[in-house]
Amino acid sequence: MPTSHDLNGLMKFLSRDEWRECFEEVFDDHFGPILGEGEMEFEELAEVLGDDRVMNLWGCAFEDFLTQDFDGQPSNIIDEYLKRRGWKENAQTRAYMGALRTSVMSLYEVSDVVPGQSFMAHDLLRGGEPIAVKEGTATKTLKQWDKIAARIVPVLGKNILTGGVLPFTREATQSLFDALLDVFGKKRKLPAMRDEDLRAVAFMFTLVWVFDALDKVMDMQMLQNAEGDEFMFHDVRFPLASGVTQKDIAARLNGIAGMSQKNAQFWNWLEHTPQGKDQPEEAGQLSLDIAMDNGLRLLGTVELKGGFLCLSANSAVRAEKGTALIQRALGDLVRTPLTEIRTIRQMMDERPAKDGRTPSSEVPPELAEQVIHEYLDQHYRETLDRPVGMLGGKTPRQAVKTKTGRQKVAEWLKYLENQTARQPDRAHPMAAYSFEWMWTELDVRDLRR
Repeated sequence: MPTSHDLNGLMKFLSRDEWRECFEEVFDDHFGPILGEGEMEFEELAEVLGDDRVMNLWGCAFEDFLTQDFDGQPSNIIDEYLKRRGWKENAQTRAYMGALRTSVMSLYEVSDVVPGQSFMAHDLLRGGEPIAVKEGTATKTLKQWDKIAARIVPVLGKNILTGGVLPFTREATQSLFDALLDVFGKKRKLPAMRDEDLRAVAFMFTLVWVFDALDKVMDMQMLQNAEGDEFMFHDVRFPLASGVTQKDIAARLNGIAGMSQKNAQFWNWLEHTPQGKDQPEEAGQLSLDIAMDNGLRLLGTVELKGGFLCLSANSAVRAEKGTALIQRALGDLVRTPLTEIRTIRQMMDERPAKDGRTPSSEVPPELAEQVIHEYLDQHYRETLDRPVGMLGGKTPRQAVKTKTGRQKVAEWLKYLENQTARQPDRAHPMAAYSFEWMWTELDVRDLRR
């Protein structure tokens, strides 16, 4: 028996010449600027973005097509289908098709997720109070404060998601607002959107999402460190010469400029020029180049492991430079090194042990959580008085002094919570960290909805 989401009958109708040509018009609105003048085929997008994503994108264009009226009679495919074939569908399917007919793609902020059951959706473009959405599958991956482009329709007394749902990053969200502002903005302010306006620009959601996704794929392929070198992780292992002691190694390493000894067996290899801690940060954004508390960038690490001295660096240039420094300083204390190279993709594909902990980890989970939470408390308390990029270079305490600044601070806090909620290991101490105190400290709890 067909389900309430079964659109197989409509799909068959799409094969008719008159509807196929109409769909091609809508399809071109959604993908024409991406595919160009025959420079790329739609199927080639799947090679870059993946089959599931591309099928979801096709679904977004198809659902937009279902809402449109075209010249001539019949003017809408759903109206025509229900007139000719509606008797073959059950009540749920007819109700779902009718809801799709008048549906609107908008941008929603997700909250109060109950996995496998429901979530609350706040329409960021049309405004109004958050609405409850009945949803089983998507809620298993949705996180607090996620932003999604979607069609939410009422079917037999329940609000449900339609098939085309696009998760929007912070960058994509800003790009969408900028694009809508160019079309509908008055005095550089976006008004509450009307349904008819959103229907006219439904293709923008697809275009913005695809361009953002393609940019991130390119960024991953072209990821660089501070010197502009491609990220390529190098582990250089120097076998120790016979009879060499830990004390011998430490004495030579400590003579290398930039080597900072952390304990008897571990050194941080630092650059010489501080980066400046007063520069605005993109708080919550992860970087593979690390700056230490003193503002010095970490170039690599050096560690004594068994009979080896191990250098780790994130580029070929740094590995080559570090190898030369160590060989010049240690001389015959070490032998010819062996190098293992891993790409960032290989690093991402590596999996931890099944229990989520490294084999050498013997720290009790409750102690690890306490230590990490105390560190995060200290880190974020300091951040309240430091410039933040998302706040226009102001500190959070400065930003909350204005109405606009309070809104930005609320978005910043939601971003921090969202990134923490995306911790893949739900047992990890990071995943259990609460930002409640920051909402209270900055007096913006009334904006947390």
